Amino acid sequence: MSEKIRIYLADDHQILIDGLIAVLKTNKNFEVVGYSLSGENLVDEVTGKNIDIILMDINMPKKDGIEVLKEFHKNRFPCNVIVFSSFDDLKLIKEVLQLGAKGYLTKQSAGENIIEAINTVYNGEEYYSKSVREKIFLSFTGNTKTESNTYNLITPESITDRELEILKLISLEYSGKEISEALYISVNTVETHRKNLLKKLNVKSTVGLVKFAMKHNLINQ
Repeated sequence: MSEKIRIYLADDHQILIDGLIAVLKTNKNFEVVGYSLSGENLVDEVTGKNIDIILMDINMPKKDGIEVLKEFHKNRFPCNVIVFSSFDDLKLIKEVLQLGAKGYLTKQSAGENIIEAINTVYNGEEYYSKSVREKIFLSFTGNTKTESNTYNLITPESITDRELEILKLISLEYSGKEISEALYISVNTVETHRKNLLKKLNVKSTVGLVKFAMKHNLINQ
């Protein structure tokens, strides 16, 4: 990598900021260019600066992360924001994602996942902690973690990248043959993936797959 990934931190705990800086300094491709201890002046502090990633807490004094994200969203701020929080409440997760955040890390998992998260988001993808991915995916499928339907839980890890590709192509009205040609796999393999998707998403037909993809905006991703 010729240029370093420029990172800005925002959290109201200096000890956590210091810890994050120490972790990020272990990667030669990262450069921490600044930090804020509140959200009050965060937008002004980062506007116009060459920043690739903002790693931001939600709970900050004077102006919280939600308010900051709303300003970024309103002003079409071009930087990628990764939220990290002590909370993995589904309503909160959905709100920050709707406001344009590209990642969501729980503080409990940030230490082991932060480097991967930054690299992933920098490369144009999204990143979520495991517990966050599970909550998002369970909300997609309408399942909840109760004893009565534990057997039917679907986790993000159970849907492969290939299956997601095929789901998107099915939603775009590709035939089995067209999918096989686009992905360089056999028609039989496409059909196997389709059947697996029907089972995993608990739908009965290709129409159900398309409805799922449309409901969760997979077609345009």
